[in-house]
Amino acid sequence: MDRVIDFVLSEGCIVYPTSTLPALGCIPTTNALDMLFKIKGRSSENPVSLGVSSLDQASEIVEIPEDVGLILNSFPDGSLTIMLKPHRKMDSRLGGEKVAIRVVSDTKARELIESTGPLTATSANVSGEEPLLNCILAAKQLSSPQVPVLGIGGVCEGGAPSTLIAWHTVWDSPESMRIEVIREGKISSEEVLAWWKKMT
Repeated sequence: MDRVIDFVLSEGCIVYPTSTLPALGCIPTTNALDMLFKIKGRSSENPVSLGVSSLDQASEIVEIPEDVGLILNSFPDGSLTIMLKPHRKMDSRLGGEKVAIRVVSDTKARELIESTGPLTATSANVSGEEPLLNCILAAKQLSSPQVPVLGIGGVCEGGAPSTLIAWHTVWDSPESMRIEVIREGKISSEEVLAWWKKMT
């Protein structure tokens, strides 16, 4: 693990396990994001989310309304990604003023991110291609002699990704107290909106 931590802190890209698919992780710096988007062949207009070890860690970069903790506690760990308002505008490839945060549930991922700080949590595949479930194999597939990618051992369950929700604080009119499911995944839109209706 120490080798992987040192590698990612030196702006390298790694593959780590989550409760759904292997994630391609890097620290949120310009150089590291340049590398990640190149590896994935992903458009810079398509932001990636950040994985965090806890809401306490997330609170260092985004505003955490009380109701965010409530919804995360109401659904399985790692099943939701929430788009929130950062304390300071971030790189546009992280969403700029709307940053998506996912509290990871995998034990190895939490240990890693507690040591490195938040890491990107995009799926570990070339954009448009089917992701592998084995983290080491996914890292090998993405790696090249010019741009190596390291992996942490682990095989993910696969299936639907986390459900992405835009929180009411990132709307143009946050006083409207609206949330919206941007991408349906492990948790259905109906389940999310039923929870929200019950809370409001």
